[in-house]
Amino acid sequence: FFFAFRMNIRKIFCQTKLYHHHTICVRYIHLTIHLYFIMAFADSCSRPAGASKGSDAAEGTRKYLLGGNWKANGTVASCEKIIAEFNGAGPIPANAEAVVGVPFIHIPICLQSLRSDVEIAAQNCSLTGTGAYTGETCASQLKDMGVTWVILGHSERREGFGMAGEDSELVAKKTKMALSEGLKVMICIGEKKEEREAGTTMDVCAEQLKPCAEILSKEDWANVSIAYEPVWAIGTGLTATPEMAQETHANIRQWVADNVGADVAAAVRIQYGGSMKGANAEGLLAQPDIDGGLIGGASLTLDFFNCINAVPSP
Repeated sequence: FFFAFRMNIRKIFCQTKLYHHHTICVRYIHLTIHLYFIMAFADSCSRPAGASKGSDAAEGTRKYLLGGNWKANGTVASCEKIIAEFNGAGPIPANAEAVVGVPFIHIPICLQSLRSDVEIAAQNCSLTGTGAYTGETCASQLKDMGVTWVILGHSERREGFGMAGEDSELVAKKTKMALSEGLKVMICIGEKKEEREAGTTMDVCAEQLKPCAEILSKEDWANVSIAYEPVWAIGTGLTATPEMAQETHANIRQWVADNVGADVAAAVRIQYGGSMKGANAEGLLAQPDIDGGLIGGASLTLDFFNCINAVPSP
């Protein structure tokens, strides 16, 4: 509405040859600024309220974290459709936190229209602050517009897609930057199929986590989750059995205890991200060291709420 209104006013001024008149230009600028703040305020208040059910997580226990990753999917129309479906999907368990990671271009519509109890994540952020970094989106900009989470180190970005992939040192530096700007971070780790078959799963996960352990303070870890995503299970339909996933999650938690601290290991949430969906979420989330999911394809449908509703009662 705002942009259409502004363009119509500009057209009228130009057609009447009054656009360049000083007084009208000043008034036009003041009106534009005024409308901008009105619309910005209205947008900030427009998200529908969410609803919760059940009991919150007991003190000293980990709250489940269900993250969606829309990747580079969706149009404005499909985004509006899934927002409407999520808004009507009913209450979220009080012992669960829901987040969706959306493409940069869809962040504004989600911040305006998606129910307020589903937080918004970006799928990446830059290593830099603001400045002459063409094409980058920095953590402070994301925080400024209302984003609360960012997904970093996803296997697709580590591998690259027609460009150089991101190494673990870069992921750690990005994580530190994002945390310093007030964002929370889901750090993704995980092994490829040949690494799983070779028995080196934990070697790979440890190597990916080590730079974060070296650069992050214990206080930083309070705003970090670890998303274990076996690469061989992402988008393939293959899923680790609950027992396989639990074994790796327990090993990751032990590694954090040994290399960061037992207190951090006890508190940090470890999400499972290998093709979790409504049909397998209950078995996975029942495991003691699986604290949620980072969900791809299913998060683009109402099946995301089947995953959310699969969290065990406290």
